[in-house]
Amino acid sequence: MEFGLVQMWNQMGSVAKGVGFLLFFLSIVTLYLFIERQLVFAKARSKSKKIAPMLAGMLKKGQIQEALKLSSKKDNAGSHLARVTAAGIKEFLEGKEANLSLEEQIECAQRGCDRASTIFSQELKRGLNTVATIATSSPFIGLFGTIAGIINAFRGMAETGSGGLGAVSQGIAEALITTGFGIGVAIIALWAYNFLSTRIEVYAAEMSNTASEIADFFIKKAESQG
Repeated sequence: MEFGLVQMWNQMGSVAKGVGFLLFFLSIVTLYLFIERQLVFAKARSKSKKIAPMLAGMLKKGQIQEALKLSSKKDNAGSHLARVTAAGIKEFLEGKEANLSLEEQIECAQRGCDRASTIFSQELKRGLNTVATIATSSPFIGLFGTIAGIINAFRGMAETGSGGLGAVSQGIAEALITTGFGIGVAIIALWAYNFLSTRIEVYAAEMSNTASEIADFFIKKAESQG
């Protein structure tokens, strides 16, 4: 029996080939989601880097309406900092229009920022459950192919009436290939999941800091007016 990859693939059974195709498909899905999330993260980072100094300058000058207008623009919807800022300012102004106390207005702003942060975090996490599922299920899918390979090995022994290498080599090769492929896909998916989760935590921390800065701004503004 030849042990080249092409030769081994040609001699694999239908079950092992099906497992191989499935694992290959899952690896493509993992890479697609990883790249797609990276593009979303890059968009949020670039837009926030551009708009954050502008919003900070407007707030320092007391241009609340201008800051709300800028952060609410459709073009800035991909910025996590703009989303949080817009939500905080909007809730603060609505609380002011409702004649709430200053403390209640600030609480409204904080809740608005928290809601925006939660919603954006969920948007950033889109697809992560799929990657996590692939990471946990791929070894078991590979194990299914392993079982099929072992069965083929025993079938070869039964057909030849001997336990020689020639009788079991094809089944053992199927078992090893599917096992290795399943573990490889799982490792890739696990790395992708951990990397994306870490990036999301960074964005969550930035949104939390922005929410805190907005609350501090309104507090200082009220104290200066008082």
